[in-house]
Amino acid sequence: MPESAESAAISVPLAEVARIAGVGRAAVSNWRRRHGTFPAPVGGTDASPLFSLAEVEAWLHREGKLKAAVGPLERLWPEYEALGDRDAMGLLVAEVGLRLYGEPSEPKDSGQATTSALDAGQSGLDERQSALLERTLHLAEGKGAAETFGFLLERWLRTHVRQIAVTPPPLADLMAEIASALHEEEVRVVLDPACGTGSLLLAAGQRWDGSGLAELRGQDSDPVLASLTRARLAATGYTGPALPEVTVTAADTLRADAQADVQADVILCNPPSNERDWGHAELATDPRWVFGQPPRTESELAWVQHIAVALAPEGVGVVVLPPAVAARRAGRRIRAGLLRAGVLRTVIALPPGAAPPHGVGLHLWVLRAAGTGGEPGTSPGEVTLVDTVAGQSGTGSGGTGGSNVDWKRITEQVVKVLRGSDGPGSVRVPVIDLLDEAVDLTPARHIPRSRTADLVDMRRSWALFDAHASALQDAAGVLSALEPVEAGDIAPLITVAELERAGALEIRGGQTLPEADVERGVRPVDGVRVLTGLCRPGGPELWLPAEVARGEKSGALTVTASQDVVVSVLARDFDVHVDTEAPSVLGPQLCALRVDPSVLDPWFLAGCLRAPDNARQAGTHASTTSRVDVRRLRVPRFPLGEQRRYGEIYRRITTFEKELQRIRQMGGELVRSLGDLLAHGRLPRT
Repeated sequence: MPESAESAAISVPLAEVARIAGVGRAAVSNWRRRHGTFPAPVGGTDASPLFSLAEVEAWLHREGKLKAAVGPLERLWPEYEALGDRDAMGLLVAEVGLRLYGEPSEPKDSGQATTSALDAGQSGLDERQSALLERTLHLAEGKGAAETFGFLLERWLRTHVRQIAVTPPPLADLMAEIASALHEEEVRVVLDPACGTGSLLLAAGQRWDGSGLAELRGQDSDPVLASLTRARLAATGYTGPALPEVTVTAADTLRADAQADVQADVILCNPPSNERDWGHAELATDPRWVFGQPPRTESELAWVQHIAVALAPEGVGVVVLPPAVAARRAGRRIRAGLLRAGVLRTVIALPPGAAPPHGVGLHLWVLRAAGTGGEPGTSPGEVTLVDTVAGQSGTGSGGTGGSNVDWKRITEQVVKVLRGSDGPGSVRVPVIDLLDEAVDLTPARHIPRSRTADLVDMRRSWALFDAHASALQDAAGVLSALEPVEAGDIAPLITVAELERAGALEIRGGQTLPEADVERGVRPVDGVRVLTGLCRPGGPELWLPAEVARGEKSGALTVTASQDVVVSVLARDFDVHVDTEAPSVLGPQLCALRVDPSVLDPWFLAGCLRAPDNARQAGTHASTTSRVDVRRLRVPRFPLGEQRRYGEIYRRITTFEKELQRIRQMGGELVRSLGDLLAHGRLPRT
């Protein structure tokens, strides 16, 4: 089919139009309203219209809004989306990977067929899918297998990001490192009974590559994810007879375990959580429930017992679990059984942001096969508890340690403790001390704060409090000396729209962010800060790799320059500030005003725009999603010298505001610290 005919047959949603043009969805919606020549929908609904790709591309070319030619992979993706079905799209992506790289090395005498991805979940390809597959394979001859498969997989995961939880590579590497630190013998078989898209099996293959690894085994109830795991393993190179055998099966692990005959040296698993329909009634007499039948609400403890049974002698299991599993009353009997048998050896609390769901600090449970000897530095009958949040410098277990996930520090802390050394944020607790009414295994409840840590934190907090108090007093002294002038002639006002027409400033709207590329945690030197709003104190730091921010991978993004005025346009979160930490990538609810410094002072502009009266008259206030029309905001007409004088006053106001916020934060920390010391009788007598 000629390319033009292919485009004519492809329908794309607004989000794809925005991606092609390198703008946000709001910009495309504005084009539809302001330009009568914008193509009419060819399908979909009023809320989610679909447009002809050929007509959209032609219109973008005519209007000069297509900043770069649409690449062949970008043109191909709408055809995958047009399949409509998540499973059909995913299986076809997996089939592409398997055709490009070949099947992973097949197991000997396993009895498991390892045919194509589509055979695993469907009867075959229809004519449309076959044609799309052939075009993709032909395109890969020029673009390369890695780029083609990687692009399709990344787009599919991004499209279904809310339905599929992917184990982040740093967490997968940490889990493999934990197992390596404890398993002293040769690792021959690695198993993931809930493999998802294969992140943990890939980490295991990398960790034990060339050291005797014989088998990588995975299973998932979702045939699409199982097929993608096989394709990713094939893309990594597990396709030759001399490499580890790979078996990935699509089946419900708890109900129909296809790996029941396997005794694994290492099991890495991030199982589904909070499931209710996991087979509670039909598996009531299952022999895997050595420590008791899991309650219907404790599906996670069913997975823990399944893993414990599948471990080979001296085997190690590392499992990702929600923190509630360590304390829920319904699971206390099973937790007690795991402790008494010496199966559960370590509980590690991770900071929020380490893995989805990012707002929760997940736990890692480290399991050993029953009868395995004790860990280094651990007496018989002891359990190791590690709180990686408490181990962070300057924060306690109640701090906001998830703001920056320092994986290097966490890995060093955890491995050091597991190899027998004592360290901050860890404690070894006798099992008998945990076997109370609650059997609560939450590390933060058992790790005492040392007197030295309390003393250092108190001195640091008081020093910071005094510094902020001094800065606040200085700013207040300058501002309190200002005397409002008598009302005289009212200065004429000019709108932002008029300033834009006069060339005094340029408005740049924020863009929809490439979610798959946004990183959380410590920002590297070449990382570019991401702003999704101006009113999120204490939220996780977000950043993008430099090549993504420059648009090399994801199209044009809005990146600020020094002294740009950033405006949050949602009425409920309206705020304005001067970006002194540029460059920053702006999300869709933000815009940047880039001023001509020869006619307009950015600090003067920001101070005037931020006035509450200004926002009230420029907003619609019809609902919680109302927006402030930036172009309707007004500023006084002042000469540049007067602007700079007002701008300097606004600098003082922002300093005053920041010091107020900081002194409030430090005061709160001091109150909490003093309260803890008071409650434990550790304050000095007067």
